[in-house]
Amino acid sequence: MRRPLTITLTVLGTLIVVPTLTLATTAVINAVVTAAELSSIAPYGQLVAVEGKQMNVVVSGDSGGGEETIVLLPGLGTAAPALDFAPLIDALDDEHRVFAVEPFGTGLSDQTDAPRTAENITREVHEALGQLGIDRYVLMGHSIAGIYALTYSAAYADEMVAFVGIDTSVPGQPGAEEPIVTEGMSLLRDLGISRALAALAGDPYEGLPHDPSTKEQMAALSTKNSTAPTMLDEFEHAARTSAEARGAVFPRDLPVLLFVVSEDPELPGWASLHEEQAAGVEYGRVVLLDGGHYLHHTRSPEIADETAAFLASESSR
Repeated sequence: MRRPLTITLTVLGTLIVVPTLTLATTAVINAVVTAAELSSIAPYGQLVAVEGKQMNVVVSGDSGGGEETIVLLPGLGTAAPALDFAPLIDALDDEHRVFAVEPFGTGLSDQTDAPRTAENITREVHEALGQLGIDRYVLMGHSIAGIYALTYSAAYADEMVAFVGIDTSVPGQPGAEEPIVTEGMSLLRDLGISRALAALAGDPYEGLPHDPSTKEQMAALSTKNSTAPTMLDEFEHAARTSAEARGAVFPRDLPVLLFVVSEDPELPGWASLHEEQAAGVEYGRVVLLDGGHYLHHTRSPEIADETAAFLASESSR
């Protein structure tokens, strides 16, 4: 009568010990690889003092040339904004001076305890631009930067030449007000499970127009930032930020150019939402482009050309 009990205890012990040993192994491997990745991060851009911390900004283009200065803001969860924007910066900086801002918790910028509200993020970005002496510019943003831009333009419209959106979020879009679950993400990272799942999913940078060294830097900065407190806090604020933006509009006299994915099966009416937003200003335009949400990875030349034409047309009005 004791043998079944012995077998049962053995099986239970195996079910407990094997996963525990596996997790211990993945955790150790993750710690070693993470340390190596973080040590490989090379400095780029310039650090600007903002509210007692350091914000990284990459400046590209001739300081004396170009009709307009363009300020780039990233979408939610972009771990290395200036590097992610590299194809677009290359397309823009022949004619414009470009400032790619890495908000706190992204790129080489510091972490922060300040809640990741639209008000805090926009104030910090504005202070960084002020430190750099930039007071007249085109604000160009990707994804959730479209929501932040509504807050930004309400406070600093007198400094903005125009807003250019790259498949930007808009008030009232489906699903934007649903909370993003972040609980347990740090534990999954520390146990090495996130790394294992990422390995199974394949190379996230495959096919991107970035050189190999840039891809390595982006991967290392993803390790540094993606589950760090600041970015997790921004994820947690995203639903509330979207809800608070309901009814918000751009100033009527602010020119608005919106590049939008031509067809997104997950978001019916996506183009119509942007057309409605563009119709709310005196000079608004929507350009539909084939591609994925990160249009600046694949359609940067078109974005640069259309932006130049839009700004030239706006200035001649």
